[in-house]
Amino acid sequence: MRHLLALLRQSLAGLRVLVAATLLLGVAYPLVVTGIAQVAVPWRADGSLVTAAGEHTTDAGDAVGSALLGQATDDDTLFQPRPPAAGDGWDGLASGGSNLGPESPELLALVDERRAEVAAREGVDPAAVPPDAVTASGSGLDPAISPAYAALQVPRVAAASGLDEAEVRDLVADHTSGRTLGVLGEPRVDVLELNIAVLAARDAGAGD
Repeated sequence: MRHLLALLRQSLAGLRVLVAATLLLGVAYPLVVTGIAQVAVPWRADGSLVTAAGEHTTDAGDAVGSALLGQATDDDTLFQPRPPAAGDGWDGLASGGSNLGPESPELLALVDERRAEVAAREGVDPAAVPPDAVTASGSGLDPAISPAYAALQVPRVAAASGLDEAEVRDLVADHTSGRTLGVLGEPRVDVLELNIAVLAARDAGAGD
C-alpha cells in the first residue's frame, strides 16, 4: 500500500511539473515573446508583408506577398524566382528541401529539365544558366536569387516590359543586398521587391 501511495505522489508531482511547464513554456513564454515582437518589430512579427507599392504592411488584405517567401509569376515582364520545393509551389506550411542527394538520378534529371527551360526562356546557352536557377533552397521558399540569375533575366524583362536594359539593370542593383554583416551568405536580389519596382517603372512609362 505504501508503495502504491508513493507511486501516486510521484505521479502527481510529475503531473504538476508537466502542467507548470506547459503553462510557462507553452502559453506564457509565447505570449510574452509575441507581445514584445509586436511592439518592437510589428512588420516582421506579422510575416514581413509587402504591398503593391513596395511598402511594409501588417494588413494581410493589402499585401501582395511576403519578403520571406518566393512566389511564381507567368508575367514575362517580371523576374522569375528560384524553383520551389515546399509543398505545391511556395507553401509556407510545407517548408523544406527535396531531400534528394547531389547524385540522385531524379534530382539530376530535374536540374537538366530546369536548365533547358530557363535557357529557352532567356534565350541563352544552357551552360550560362546559374545554379540557383535550377536548384531549390534548403527551405524551398527562398525569396531571393543571385545577381547572376537576375542579370541573366534582364534582357527578357526589358524587352517584354518596354524598359531600357540599363534601367532594368539599375533596378536590379537597387534591390541587391550584400553579405549579411559583410561575411555571411552571398549577395542576393529580392525578387518580390524587384518585380514591384519593375511594375512601377513599366506603369510609369506607359503613362508618359
